[in-house]
Amino acid sequence: MGVLRSGSLALVTVLLLAGCNNGSQQDNDSKDDNDKDDAPPVPVEVGSASRGDIFAIYKGTAPIEALAEADVIAKVAGEVREILVEEGDEVVKGQVLARLDGDRLRLELNESRARLDKLKRDYERNVDLNKKGLISTGDFEKIRYEMDALQATYNLARLELDYTQIRAPIDGVISIRYIKLGNTLAANEPVFRVTSVDPLVAYLHVPEREFRNIRPGQSVTLDIDALHGKPVQASVTRVSPIVDPVTGTFKTTIEISDIERRIKPGMFARIGVVYDQHANALLVPRSAIVEDIGQEAVFVVEDGIAKRKLVETGFSSDGKVEILSGLNDTDQIVTVGQVGLKPDVNVEIINAAAEAAAVVAADEITDSGEDKD
Repeated sequence: MGVLRSGSLALVTVLLLAGCNNGSQQDNDSKDDNDKDDAPPVPVEVGSASRGDIFAIYKGTAPIEALAEADVIAKVAGEVREILVEEGDEVVKGQVLARLDGDRLRLELNESRARLDKLKRDYERNVDLNKKGLISTGDFEKIRYEMDALQATYNLARLELDYTQIRAPIDGVISIRYIKLGNTLAANEPVFRVTSVDPLVAYLHVPEREFRNIRPGQSVTLDIDALHGKPVQASVTRVSPIVDPVTGTFKTTIEISDIERRIKPGMFARIGVVYDQHANALLVPRSAIVEDIGQEAVFVVEDGIAKRKLVETGFSSDGKVEILSGLNDTDQIVTVGQVGLKPDVNVEIINAAAEAAAVVAADEITDSGEDKD
């Protein structure tokens, strides 16, 4: 009997303790729920997803260069007698840029001409004598060869005299003037640099992983600091068929036409090559995307409660991200305050009035467009 009484007592004690623990756990859960309900709402700003076109863009940097550039050299020695152009002047191929002293070459040319004229008269007299057999064929051929050699000497003297007029080898602008009036130049000494400024080019070295994306004819946007944010449109003209094994890149040539001559060789450009486009994509601000352990998500507000939604993203450009799945057009997306935000907490939309006005304005624009149609 004593043993049975002791066992019953122990059983009652265990049941009492279990009941106390269950009651304590329920109290704790209720307290947590009450704390969550009693916690002040987290202030956030929201925005709506939008529909629009989004582009896949490869971005890089490169300096602007001239497609053609040439140093003009003095082909003969001489003193600089006249300079006809200055830096910044536009020139065309063959235009005379400067003149050198040609007095000595002019005298040599006159001498060659006089000797050639004399030999031509001798040759003409010997033609009749050769026909009559009064001069041997060997002597007659010798005179003809001498005349041909003297003709070549005369042509060379005339060419060297012409070289005293220094000409532009290509169309462009004078970018550098190396000489001054009165300088005595040696042969092959640089005189000017002519730079072609239309078109200009940029050579973008693209990683090999992008090789299948970049093709000739694709549109390009260039941002150049010197133009104060005004974008410049260009296009891809050539793509190298090989990858440099040292750098792991391939060269892409971008051609830039600048009729207004705002762009100068040497300027630095941030380049975006558009290689794909998705029309009417669902877009959200980039700032709304929250990344956690390789997953991308956004917070949406439903009945004043923050809900975390996993999303699949696509293209990204100009501060917008394409949403492929996980989000609806009507969702209110948290755009400010999402960092550190936890799911299922109360939130307060602090830009509710502005967001409502934006929605009304968007609806009015849509209705207006439909009325015009």
